Parts: sequence; C-alpha cells; structure tokens
Amino acid sequence: MRLLHTSDWHLGQLFYEHERIDEHQAFLSWLLTQLREQDVDILLISGDIYHTATPPSQAEKQFYQFIEAAKSACPELEIVVIAGNHDSAKRITTAQPLLAQFDTQVIGHFQQQAPELSAVNITKNGQHCLILALPYLRACDIAGTSQSYSVSVQQAYSDMLANSEFDANTNIIAMGHLHARGAAVSEDSERALVIGGEDAIGADVFPKEANYVALGHLHKAQSVNGQDHIRYSGTPFAMSFSERNYRHQCLLVEVANGALQSVNPLYIPAFRKLHLLPEGDVVPLKELCEQLSALPDDNVQPGYIRVRLSSKELSPDFREQIDSALTGKNMLFCGIERVRTQQQSRQEEIELQDLTQLERLNAEHLLSVALEEHAELSEEDLNDEIKTLFSQLVADVEQELSHED
Repeated sequence: MRLLHTSDWHLGQLFYEHERIDEHQAFLSWLLTQLREQDVDILLISGDIYHTATPPSQAEKQFYQFIEAAKSACPELEIVVIAGNHDSAKRITTAQPLLAQFDTQVIGHFQQQAPELSAVNITKNGQHCLILALPYLRACDIAGTSQSYSVSVQQAYSDMLANSEFDANTNIIAMGHLHARGAAVSEDSERALVIGGEDAIGADVFPKEANYVALGHLHKAQSVNGQDHIRYSGTPFAMSFSERNYRHQCLLVEVANGALQSVNPLYIPAFRKLHLLPEGDVVPLKELCEQLSALPDDNVQPGYIRVRLSSKELSPDFREQIDSALTGKNMLFCGIERVRTQQQSRQEEIELQDLTQLERLNAEHLLSVALEEHAELSEEDLNDEIKTLFSQLVADVEQELSHED
C-alpha cells in the first residue's frame, strides 16, 4: 500500500503582504501529478491546510477543487485530513458530508468519549490500513483531566487502538499535528512553540504498534530523534527567507503486511525563488545596488527579494536607489533588514533587526536600540512612565500576534 504524507499547506498565507494563490495552485497541480504517477492509495494531510482559522474564500475554493480533481484523476484514492492549530476544526469538519463523497475523511476534533471516531480503516488490494488520525489537541479536547499534554496525546493514541480491530498484518499509521521534542524548528517562520502548556512531547508517546508516524506542525522535513518511521513532511514551500535553501518535499511511504517497507522524499519544485542580498556581510549601498542590477530578468520564474542594509547607511534616497536597481526585474519586494554591528566579548556579532517580527524583541532591547540609533535621545529621556507604557504596548502587540496564530 502506498501513502503520500504531506502537511502544512497554509493556503491563504500572505508572504510579506504578497498573495501566494498562484504559487499554492502550482503546488497543488504538482501534487496531483505525483498522486497519479506514483499510483498513491492514500493521501495523508497532517494539518494546517489553511494559514488562518478564517481563510479567504479563494483558499477554501483551492482546497475543495483539489479534492475533486484528485478523485477525478485517481478514482481509487482515499484521503485523510486532520486539523492543525491554524485550522478551525469546526469549519473544516462542516464540509465532511460533502467531502465523504470524494472518499475524504476529515478529523477536526478528538473526542475522548468516542475515540473510535478518529480511527480510519481502509482496505485495498488485500491490505488493511488503520490510521490513527489525531488532530491538534486543544484544551477543550482534554478538558476535565489533570494529566499533562504529553500524557493526553499518548492516551488518545492508546484509546484509538483499544477501540480498533487489528492484527499482526494490519498497517498501522499514526497521524499527529504537534511539536515533538528533538525536532528542529525553522528560524523565522515558527514562533516559540507552546502546546497545551508543554513545550514539546517525547517520541515515546507514539504507539509502538505504529509502522509509520505522519506528523505536521514543524516546517522542516525531518525524522524525529533519528527514528526514520517518525517523520515531519514539512511545508511544501518556504514560509520565510530562512527557508530559502530548504529542499521542500512530500514523503512517499510504502507499507505491507504490518511492516514499513520504505520512505522516499518527492522533492517539490520552487515555484518562486527567494533572494536575500547580500548573502554574506553587508556591503555599501552602491555595491548592493550593483548586485540587485545583476539579478536575471526572469520572466518565467518570478521571485521574492529581500535586502540587508547597514544601519549606518544614511543616504536619504536609499529606497529609491534600491527600487531603481530592481527596475525590470520580475521580483516581489519583501522589505529591508537593517543590520547593525555590536562589540561583545571582544568580537563582533551581526544582529538582524527585522521589525516585521516585533514579537522576537523585548521592550528593554527595543529601547536600547532606539538610544543607539538616535543620538538626540538620552537615558534621561526615557523615564519610568515611558518605559512602562512602552512595555505595555509591546505586550499588546505580542498578544495580537498570538491571536493571529
């Protein structure tokens, strides 16, 4: 039996305020081709179909049209979807009656009193596959228990197994959307991950009976703690410039007679290339503009561009010079990172200050930056009242950002 593991599509996401509809559609078309050419039996989507709980209508349309196209191209295909933390469990399960007509099962909530509702049984070509489809566990899913989040996850899998029929020849697949301890987090596109009060869970919570564990939530494709049968498929495309050199992928999994046969990546083309200039140390504005002018005029594959500029660059028309250097380039501009040099422990460090990610900087640090960058300010200008008000402002922004997630 062949399964294709993917996750974290984040349909509807804006990339530095740019819509990605065409990019998302290109991925879905590529995925459709893979389902057909690889003769996939089951497609696993391990959460975060959408980027927000209230996705734009175009994103929902893309998802539903993909399901319809997948069943049309592969009539025998089965699809299993779990909700991620970015998804509205209620919203995606509302369409379950319709999606069921396309052999698509959507599991939005885990129900403690009916764990069997999260177990999906599929039999094809004499092979039985039991899929323990555990969506992102929210506090309401484990209400009334005093046990930790990690124990709740382990209990959920155990309850699904206890209410399922299987034998030694059953192919058991566990799905989950969570942060497994020991897994690497993408630098910029994932904030500090806190799930149910726990930073992460151990790999030992997954059922030992599982032949393969198909995870979502983290953006880097990887195995967990060196265990090849526990995998994150990662995002299909870059979610930040720190991911510009990743090889994004889906995972083709083969199981038979209760045993894992193979796991192979299917590498996803980069539908938009990410450029960050300069790649190394910052350079004078003139040299930066020369590098920008040297970028290819690529009308076939458009790209995103983000530039790094020294905080000491004082040219009043630096933005105009950058725009001029990009004239004729098929690039979507994604802002400027101001870079400053600090002397610490007798060595220089480079600190990237990306003000679009304010939640990564605390109030005290931001005020110290303001003092360094504005000579007209002094420590005496920042009295206790101003510091208190500014700290509250940063806290309010962080709270708003957390609600967006």
